[in-house]
Amino acid sequence: MKKLLIAIFSLLFAALPLAACAGGGEDLKTIRVSEVTHSIFYAPMYAADALGYFEEEGLAVELTNAGGADAVMAAVLSGGADIGFCGPEAALYVLIGGSNNVPKVFGQLTKRDGSFLVSRVDEADTFDWSESLAGKEILAGRKGGVPAMTFEYILNEHGLYDGQNVTMNYDINFNYMTAAFESGTADYCTMFEPGASEYEKAGKGYVVAAVGEASGEVPYTCYIARENYIDANETHIEGFLRAVMRGIAYINETDEAEAAALLLPYFDGSAAESLATSLRSYKAVDAWQEDMTMTESAFGRLQDIIENAGELEKRAEFADLVDTSFSSAVYKQLYG
Repeated sequence: MKKLLIAIFSLLFAALPLAACAGGGEDLKTIRVSEVTHSIFYAPMYAADALGYFEEEGLAVELTNAGGADAVMAAVLSGGADIGFCGPEAALYVLIGGSNNVPKVFGQLTKRDGSFLVSRVDEADTFDWSESLAGKEILAGRKGGVPAMTFEYILNEHGLYDGQNVTMNYDINFNYMTAAFESGTADYCTMFEPGASEYEKAGKGYVVAAVGEASGEVPYTCYIARENYIDANETHIEGFLRAVMRGIAYINETDEAEAAALLLPYFDGSAAESLATSLRSYKAVDAWQEDMTMTESAFGRLQDIIENAGELEKRAEFADLVDTSFSSAVYKQLYG
């Protein structure tokens, strides 16, 4: 809660607009979206913007990079954002904390961890979770963060436990893990795309496993909003989901090189080839939730992961946090 309050006050004084979606005319409804970070992992949302899907729904999306789930939740709770885009655990913690102002999850974009495990040695054909990682040190994110908790969950499933037969290094800030790994820290490091592919292409390491494949389906990144906002903007919520669903279909059905060219303006400094490789990697692991509807089983696995890490005070009921009515209706309307 202390982190949440700090984030709220910070947002009152500083917003970091990352990009504004197409349109913005007086006849469009502006929706302020606070995203946890800007990543090719979220390609369908940017594709929906680039292809004009939001504008076709009468929406102008203002996207802000919050730089963390705590900040996203703070923006939503303080009214600094209409929609938050982050892991549902941010809302879960608010619910468990006893707040009477708990935002609802109304749509899910990614259904897996989006990171890949990178090794110092080429073992793509021989890698085994139990044998290869035993006795090794791994950089997998900050303690208590979902990436690190998900990785710990996988390790435990393979009989590996931090401090016993494997070492989880939590000392390095997420943004500096790749640099630390390159400088010689740890034996393995988890990296999101395009970092993982670029690291391998540069000959610095080797991608040996997809974390999302090993963890199973998890509601990794979702759209959340306060219930009063949803109730007052049902048509706009449906239009927003419809646009993103069409973006998912576009990314899944379109050649990676073509999609990368479309998305290039959203990633300054990135090469189209790198984005195409990233899209190929995420399509290969079935990263996106096509109907944008969270399942109870996936929600249960998320709670299993957090509970396993000792970070969950009590479990929550699916219906108390998730509203699947909008995504289900929109998907049925689009695809029958």
